[in-house]
Amino acid sequence: MTTRLLLVRHGETEWHAENRYAGITDVALTPRGVAQATDLGAWAVRGGVDAVACSPLSRARLTASPAAEALGLALEVQEGLREVDFGWGEGRTIQEMADEDPEAVRRFREDADSGAFPGSEPLARAAARATASLRDLADRHQGDRLLVVAHNTLLRIALCELLGLPLGRYRRIFPRLDNGAVTEIEIRGTETALRSLNVPTAPSPAPAPGPSPAGD
Repeated sequence: MTTRLLLVRHGETEWHAENRYAGITDVALTPRGVAQATDLGAWAVRGGVDAVACSPLSRARLTASPAAEALGLALEVQEGLREVDFGWGEGRTIQEMADEDPEAVRRFREDADSGAFPGSEPLARAAARATASLRDLADRHQGDRLLVVAHNTLLRIALCELLGLPLGRYRRIFPRLDNGAVTEIEIRGTETALRSLNVPTAPSPAPAPGPSPAGD
């Protein structure tokens, strides 16, 4: 039986403006991030979501909570969906790291697996725990549409692992997942298919008023 997983990166945080690597650090949502969580909650109701799961980090829980509350569902917190620990890169920008050790940043940009930041969690380990969590959720919610709120890097390496793509190239294959946007996959047994990428959940702006078409 096929399970649809609606993968969502949490809302914008206070470190996004500076493009800092948050990793396992608990960083608060910005007002925009809170609004993205609200939009996601309304979208989940319209989208017929059957269950809601998330990472234990507060930015993911706060993004997922409006959807769970709107649907009257318990929020399933999955430890395996915690963001990757970036080690030396935690709390830093790429520019700050390049100023200190340009060779380390060059290696990371070339291959994020073999050139991972010093002290960071190995990508293979993070991908294994992420995909184990996603497969467990898919097994327990067979036939459902399951909303899963987690993190930019974790979800990208999980997508690579599930789709048979090289982990070290996740930054090139999936340049980014937008905050609050939905990437949909379907899991059937050991097979995974990508159905959509970065679909926004915010309501579309109303069209500007204009002249009536001729003949009206």
